[in-house]
Amino acid sequence: MSNMTVDPAQTALYSLHVDAGARMVPFAGYAMPVQYVGIKAEHLHTRSQVGLFDVSHMGQVLVSGENAAAELERLLPVDLEALEVDGLCYTFFTNPVGGILDDLIVVRRSPVDFMLVVNAGCKHDDIAHLKKHLSADVDVDYFEEQSLLALQGPSAEAVLVAVLPDIAEQVAQLGFMQGLSVQLAFDDNLVDMYISRSGYTGEDGFEISLPNDFATLFASELLLQSEVEWVGLGARDSLRLEAGLCLYGHDLNVETTPVEAGLSWSIDKKRRAGGSKAGGFPGAAIIFEQMNTGPNKKRAGFTVDGRVPVREGAEVVNQHGGRVGHVTSGGFAPSLDGSIVMAYIETAALSNQDTEYYAVVRGKKQALSRCGMPFIAHNYKRIRD
Repeated sequence: MSNMTVDPAQTALYSLHVDAGARMVPFAGYAMPVQYVGIKAEHLHTRSQVGLFDVSHMGQVLVSGENAAAELERLLPVDLEALEVDGLCYTFFTNPVGGILDDLIVVRRSPVDFMLVVNAGCKHDDIAHLKKHLSADVDVDYFEEQSLLALQGPSAEAVLVAVLPDIAEQVAQLGFMQGLSVQLAFDDNLVDMYISRSGYTGEDGFEISLPNDFATLFASELLLQSEVEWVGLGARDSLRLEAGLCLYGHDLNVETTPVEAGLSWSIDKKRRAGGSKAGGFPGAAIIFEQMNTGPNKKRAGFTVDGRVPVREGAEVVNQHGGRVGHVTSGGFAPSLDGSIVMAYIETAALSNQDTEYYAVVRGKKQALSRCGMPFIAHNYKRIRD
């Protein structure tokens, strides 16, 4: 048996990260920046100005064909046939028992083209899943030569408008979960880019997909704006936790259903029991049963009473010492100057108003206070007709 180790892959922006003083770590098969100047500072900069994230490790998978929408609906609980061109939706692949194989964003790039943005650690399994279950007349293409940048923060629109003045009006008119295909000139080259407006921080922001060959140039242009600073994976995690957003492999997995995760809202009404396109995706019957009668556990948010950090894996017990759940995400929330956690808790405990919650940390009980999510209000730009 070989003991050879495989060096992590590098995104097209690797040199920029190193030059910026990033601390690089292996993540999902890539060398990725975990922080530059510090997680707390990067986190607060994103909340107050603009953070730039390299998320090129994520998978960009194009599914194309005349029947692509109908075919994908056999794997995803959404109504893709009704999704407008340049519309985005959040969804997930499910397995036969209703568990989540991966959560993802779907972008309808044209009437017959859907770009799926999937998690880095799941992308190769996702591609295999698609190729296994979609018919031969639907093409599945992995855009490996494409970078992905995320620009997040309250000044994100102003920054992108300044960098792309030729399409300033189009950028400003984008609303949350909308996209835009553009062709722009860089170094005497016409470059195809796709800009979407969503994000993983709770802040207003954009994702820019563009060829690897132009990623460094475009990122450098963004960084010339005084509001923009690099942000690493550490602050990306604390930002999404404050926003009450799930992380696959932690808050979501093959044993957790969308109902347990509090994601029933993302199952299209037409795909639910009694809808005009009900079911047809893996695990639908189990998911519908949970939506009808309620799951045995639910994802819930808590603040930590005191300064002791509570991490993933900690048991949650009640005032009598009985186990009622476990923590799946936890950490310090810079915007709140305190610690927060998301945990899966038995529904019976959540239904009992007298239940007290404690996380077990190094054998000692740390009090938790239940609170609503998101922990920090979302600041997305929603366009209303």
